[in-house]
Amino acid sequence: MLTQVAEGVLVHQSELLQNNAVVVRGRTGVLLIDPGITDDEMTCLANDLSASGRRVVAGFSTHPDWDHVLWHAALGEAPRYGTARCAESMRDLLSNADWKARVVEGLPPEIAEEVPLDSFGLIAGLPAETAEIPWDGPRVRIIQHPAHAPGHAALLIAERRVLVAGDMLSDVLIPMLDDPDSDGTADPVEDYLVGLEVLEGVADDVDVVVPGHGSVGGAGQVRARIELDRAYVHALREGRTPDDPRIGPAAEPGWEWVSDVHDGQARSLARRSERDGTPG
Repeated sequence: MLTQVAEGVLVHQSELLQNNAVVVRGRTGVLLIDPGITDDEMTCLANDLSASGRRVVAGFSTHPDWDHVLWHAALGEAPRYGTARCAESMRDLLSNADWKARVVEGLPPEIAEEVPLDSFGLIAGLPAETAEIPWDGPRVRIIQHPAHAPGHAALLIAERRVLVAGDMLSDVLIPMLDDPDSDGTADPVEDYLVGLEVLEGVADDVDVVVPGHGSVGGAGQVRARIELDRAYVHALREGRTPDDPRIGPAAEPGWEWVSDVHDGQARSLARRSERDGTPG
């Protein structure tokens, strides 16, 4: 079930939502990044790793969305890392007595009963100054930025020239902004553009990009996807309909619902502009 995308870097893609779980081989075991999403998939992944004689020695969640903070008992009890803000978001959620009902409410109904929640969100936050994942494998640089979700981080596997992009740079999902209806002071559009700039800063060091959802991209795809995402965000900010192959009639079969996501974001930004008295 694992496909090698670079030396020592393998990917498993879920059947639903095309979530990409990433395995990085180290000296004594593997780093497992965003291992979702169903019980059967994670059990199969654990069995494959066991059959190859490799155990999970560390995990990492790129951000606090439900499908990136899952775990399974079969994967063992390795430390599971995330940024400090990602871990804080999980602690806030898990402090609510009804947290499980809230999570289940947001799950795709077709797999709601197949998603294991026993170890949901148990993330150890790394101090803000932490530059790399603490483990005994290849150097994995943590690239935190403000786009998409609180504490979102991409990971640069420097020796392998692989960028694990979290929920950005997808060929099937448009940029999904962080809570456009928020009453806070953050600007989700500008935050996303900043996030793209941060990723652009490492583009010359990347030959393979692995998005949270969708196809793995090869050489040249990092910049191409950054430009596509930037064009989408600019159009959204200006109130224009984006010329984007991920929405409308050009969308891949099965991904037509992404157009609804776009419509919702456009409405949310319009409401925000009206509330704040700003153009756009």
